[in-house]
Amino acid sequence: MTTATTQQVNGHPKGLYLLFATEMWERFSYYGMRGLLMLYMTKSAIEGGLGFSDDNAGLIYGIYTGLVYLTPIFGGWLADNYLGQRKSITIGGITMAIGQFCLFASSAESMSMFYLGLLLLILGNGFFKPNISTVVGQLYPEGDKRKDAAFTIFYMGINLGAFLAPLVCGFLAEDYFAVKNPDGQVLSYGFGYGFLAAGVGMILGQLLFNSQAKNMLGDLGMVPGAKQQKETQASNEPLTSVEKSRLSVIIIMMLFNIFFWAGFEQAGSSISLYTDRYINRDVTMFGMMDEAWTIPTSWFQSVNPLFIVLLGPIFTFLWTRLSAKDKEPNSIIKMGLGMILLGVGFFMMIGAAMERGGENADATVKANLMWLVGTYLIHTMGELCLSPVGLSLVTKLAPIKLGSLMMGVWFLSSFVANFLSGYLVQFFGKFGAMNIFAMIAGIVIALGLIVLLLNKKLLGMMHGVK
Repeated sequence: MTTATTQQVNGHPKGLYLLFATEMWERFSYYGMRGLLMLYMTKSAIEGGLGFSDDNAGLIYGIYTGLVYLTPIFGGWLADNYLGQRKSITIGGITMAIGQFCLFASSAESMSMFYLGLLLLILGNGFFKPNISTVVGQLYPEGDKRKDAAFTIFYMGINLGAFLAPLVCGFLAEDYFAVKNPDGQVLSYGFGYGFLAAGVGMILGQLLFNSQAKNMLGDLGMVPGAKQQKETQASNEPLTSVEKSRLSVIIIMMLFNIFFWAGFEQAGSSISLYTDRYINRDVTMFGMMDEAWTIPTSWFQSVNPLFIVLLGPIFTFLWTRLSAKDKEPNSIIKMGLGMILLGVGFFMMIGAAMERGGENADATVKANLMWLVGTYLIHTMGELCLSPVGLSLVTKLAPIKLGSLMMGVWFLSSFVANFLSGYLVQFFGKFGAMNIFAMIAGIVIALGLIVLLLNKKLLGMMHGVK
């Protein structure tokens, strides 16, 4: 490691905090746009939207969010073999910024800009997403016990951006630039300005990264992994049996990861629509306002990342403290618990549906807001057990010449999950939200228990990695 990568801040390389900030702005861009996407597509043209049906909007949402997690395979391979991680991060960031500006210019009369914007966001994310996570792992030597804690810190950066984005972009789209009648009812939304803010956030992240990377990362991520390994051994040397066994664990856990994210990503699709239509979003600010204020639907996309930022330090402290006592659960156990917690969280949404009187309730009957907040809280705890730990696990198990590629393979599970998530939206109208929420809860809890049962077998396949 270079001097730049060995200098420590709070027990971690200072480069971790640059990657934290860069990822924060990229996630600000992504979640700012995602928080508006379903609303933008389903609102009528008169309201400033595109006028899609729920089914078509859900399908496009699933295709978009799915492809966002498919392209990292190609971006990871290009980085490993030709570009290096640092150059790939810059290419991806600039491409995504242009994509956001295309969305800003889109409308019901300019659909080509809408689809071009989505395409550029998909391609840019493929370059960005696998490579920044890989660089985080490269900050630490093999066997370093700080990795899980480091990825939890990095994950807080992701979610700080995800927390701020819907508040800023949602405020611009649903309030500041919205056209309202004298009663305060929105006649037309300013979605384009929300997308513009997301694009500006992406530019800020790239300016920060490219101005500070040399100082804080040294040469890390500049040389493609395949070339780096070639300097120490033959690049065409076949994988060892241990390496193949470890890669098998990544694939196995990737399959379970699909079902976690298929359930979790309902937050941006079915749960978002359920919130907009059936959750009581009126608050009176503890008597300080004469009239109730309706919380913008997109703002609820900030609840999960807010909990990540609040709970992330607690989980970091917990893993570090347990590691010092040699009692920290291994990665497989953490991820199994994460799936179980996701399922438990959906019981809160079942409670919301039951409070309304079930599937045949009048549309004017609204459920208490705390059911939704409880869902996000428990889902966040599950996410902290699974997502940063999964990223850390890939960097532990993948050989250096396949580092970014395997990170892309890991994100492939999210590609399948987001397709599945968008597809599930079509069944809410047919079978009812309560039944679908119950089905998701049962499946992910059962799979979480299976992961716990497979713990010893998978640990053996990992050959000493925990």
